[in-house]
Amino acid sequence: MAVHVVIAGENLWTISNRYNVSIQSIVDLNGLPSATSIVPGLALYIPNSLPPFRYYRIMAGDQIWKLAQQFNTDPSAILAVNPGINPNQLHIGQVIIIPSPEKLEIATLGFIVPSSENNVLTILDSISGQLTYLAIVAYSFTEEGFAYNQIEDTAIIAKSNQLNITPLLMIRNFTGSDFSPELAGRVLENPTYRGNLVASIVNLTIQRGFGGVSIDLEFIPPARRRDFITFLTELKNELGELILHVNVHAKTADIPTNRIIGAYDYAAIGNAADIVAVMTIDYGYPGGPPDPIAPITWMEQVIQYSITQINPGKLQIAMALYGYDKVVHSNKTNAKSVLAAQNQAITTGTPIEFNSTAKSPWYRYWHGVEEHVVWFEDIRSYIEKYRLIDVYHLSGTTFWQISLEAPQNWAYLSKNIAVVKNMD
Repeated sequence: MAVHVVIAGENLWTISNRYNVSIQSIVDLNGLPSATSIVPGLALYIPNSLPPFRYYRIMAGDQIWKLAQQFNTDPSAILAVNPGINPNQLHIGQVIIIPSPEKLEIATLGFIVPSSENNVLTILDSISGQLTYLAIVAYSFTEEGFAYNQIEDTAIIAKSNQLNITPLLMIRNFTGSDFSPELAGRVLENPTYRGNLVASIVNLTIQRGFGGVSIDLEFIPPARRRDFITFLTELKNELGELILHVNVHAKTADIPTNRIIGAYDYAAIGNAADIVAVMTIDYGYPGGPPDPIAPITWMEQVIQYSITQINPGKLQIAMALYGYDKVVHSNKTNAKSVLAAQNQAITTGTPIEFNSTAKSPWYRYWHGVEEHVVWFEDIRSYIEKYRLIDVYHLSGTTFWQISLEAPQNWAYLSKNIAVVKNMD
């Protein structure tokens, strides 16, 4: 598939003729609100029959003909998509594009906060081929460490298993509408309460038919850093062959006293868990100034640090299926799906910009006297993120969350990437 960025004066008729595809296929693939309205800067994903692109970092001893053999392609095909490259002078560390039928293989995890059961089941049917795991965000725990179900999820678990998506019990230190550092600290520091949490999680996981657990304890008091590792180690011992997936805040250095990232000992967590998902999202956070959700330069810095502590084969990065619409002077934030962010630009006739450093789309519009800036993701920014997964040989990615519409992302996954399924 190709990416076409709309320029002033274009319409879908001229674009469809250029690529010899129907207007309706472009509308459907990109979730456009109509076949008559597009705006400059809009990135469109266009169907074609070309092979997927792989991304490879040159190492000592590499030669184009050897890489062509490795990726089951032709040297001329590699040279064609890397203009200016000298096959006799490859530079170590240089990243090149390789057209190849050998797709990137990754494990993916979609988070879902159950709301309308029928809606969730429909979503799972539509993207089942693009998910390895489904983390069902429906569990918390008491001050004595007893895990409990907050939202009914029996039908979702059953559907996941039916579709060969491994369901994971996702548990958070959530009280009311926010994460509670006090709850996490109280339970983790007390061996009895910690034992209660381990036992009750394992019991719920087995009884309800989950394939494992996804841990999302956030804002853990830094003093509980070692206790968190003890908890994860004890939990994995009791889970046995069941999956232990752990989510951690992103960082580029270890700062043990920091209130957000201090409790996460990446190396120890990587040793205890089967999979570690680094939350490479919300660089531009709710209530903060307008910034990219996940600028590619920051994401790469996080990855470069993370792989010094965690086996890349265990490491997932996070991708956002949302954008933030912020009022400039107050930073009041409204979250919306990437599709809703894209289509708001179209329906308001607002040109979309693309930040070449962050590799992220954004636009500015006015509502009355209020200036708004919207940062979101599109096919261009998603491709950049999948490129990082390929170059750094990571396990895969997580998506927050799959009820948010992002048709370009799922189309890219379906066409270009082989999503691993866990076989019984």
